[in-house]
Amino acid sequence: MNDSDQSILPTVDAHIYPRGALDVLSRDEVARLRDASIGGMHELLRRCALAVLTSGSASDDPRAARELYPDFDIQVLQQDRGVRIDLVKAPAMAFVDGDIIRGVAELLFAVVRDLAYTAIELREGHGSRDLSTSEGITDAVFGLLRNARILHPIDPNLVVCWGGHSINRDEYLYTKQVGYELGLRGLDICTGCGPGAMKGPMKGATIAHAKQRHRRMRYIGITEPGIIAAESPNPIVNHLVIMPDIEKRLEAFVRMGHGIIVFPGGVGTAEEILYLLGILLREENAGLPFPLIFTGPQASAAYFEQIDRFLRLTLGEAATSRYRIIVGDPAAVAKKMAAGIRKVREYRIAEKDSFYFNWSLEIPLTFQQPFVPTHEAMAALDLHHGRKPHELAADLRRAFSGIVAGNVKEDGMRRIEEHGPFKIHGDTDMMQSLDALLRAFVEQRRMKISGAYRPCYEVVA
Repeated sequence: MNDSDQSILPTVDAHIYPRGALDVLSRDEVARLRDASIGGMHELLRRCALAVLTSGSASDDPRAARELYPDFDIQVLQQDRGVRIDLVKAPAMAFVDGDIIRGVAELLFAVVRDLAYTAIELREGHGSRDLSTSEGITDAVFGLLRNARILHPIDPNLVVCWGGHSINRDEYLYTKQVGYELGLRGLDICTGCGPGAMKGPMKGATIAHAKQRHRRMRYIGITEPGIIAAESPNPIVNHLVIMPDIEKRLEAFVRMGHGIIVFPGGVGTAEEILYLLGILLREENAGLPFPLIFTGPQASAAYFEQIDRFLRLTLGEAATSRYRIIVGDPAAVAKKMAAGIRKVREYRIAEKDSFYFNWSLEIPLTFQQPFVPTHEAMAALDLHHGRKPHELAADLRRAFSGIVAGNVKEDGMRRIEEHGPFKIHGDTDMMQSLDALLRAFVEQRRMKISGAYRPCYEVVA
């Protein structure tokens, strides 16, 4: 391993030999990771690997890392005795005294593992999975998680924490306090793997787990290729999984998690809330225990009041019965969540469902099919009263997903640059409430970590 010539920032050339799940890759897997000309994934691998190697970055611009390290490259090579990963002009911040940081290396191996699996197992026409059916998509999600070796038959204890990557200092410290209280109760943490509310709970839990001598702690980060470059994995994540798209990422959260805590956030957090509530409001899931808590410091009370008003207006009063708002009390949040997870355990035993994957949850195909946020698709969303709550939730989720794409995903940002902002249409009162919510996100700086925010959307009543 030798220092290479400096491009823009200090860089390193390195050869890395993965251990464990990456000891063996097929020739087909290696070829697809190397060569885009045969339907390969090299450019995607390069982008995701660079995001991992710049773990801890404060930027949420997916193009920033590539501009700082324009000559970075990664090659996956098959050798007689296993696999070798070659890094060319890699960020020096990922190395200490010439050796790659162990945690960063593990995340890098996870990138190669998941992209290799997707390239082969989920390609069109492969195997028995039919990705046009709900059952086939759920089976694909299960397969990806099992291949990542994070499905373990242990007692339910996994809390999914959602919230924004761009939050203020008080909100961040509060997420750490909640994570600490969860850790004291033996609960593990799963987040979207990025900074802000995705990092805080993990950081708080590490201290509590150490105090309780909890030695097999899980800090699971679930992301997808379109967003990893804007939200690089935080350094506490010890199990990284890259799902192929946002819909499979969301399904992975609700299939794996035994309860969910929502901290203050922006459009991505609103998308996650609508996804889960849309599923829980279906008749098939009415009796399914799924603890859901909205929480933040006392200063964030107005934020949750506005979220609550929006949900009541759009999805109706029934939606409010599926969540609890607790403000300014980390211990109460953890106690409520622990009690809810005990009910989940009892239900899974009674229904003979697994502890590690929520098969009982019915997720309709409309929540699973990938949504491509083109200008035409965004304008065609049916955001009107009179629809069933779960159907309206599905389209509202897509609206927020499109704004996320316009904010931080490269494809979405390119569409906005070429064709202007997305136009979102709907009933007047619904659009007024949506516009007020989005304006609040902008004013509270929840759309972007740094710099002025230019809206990628236009709300039309």
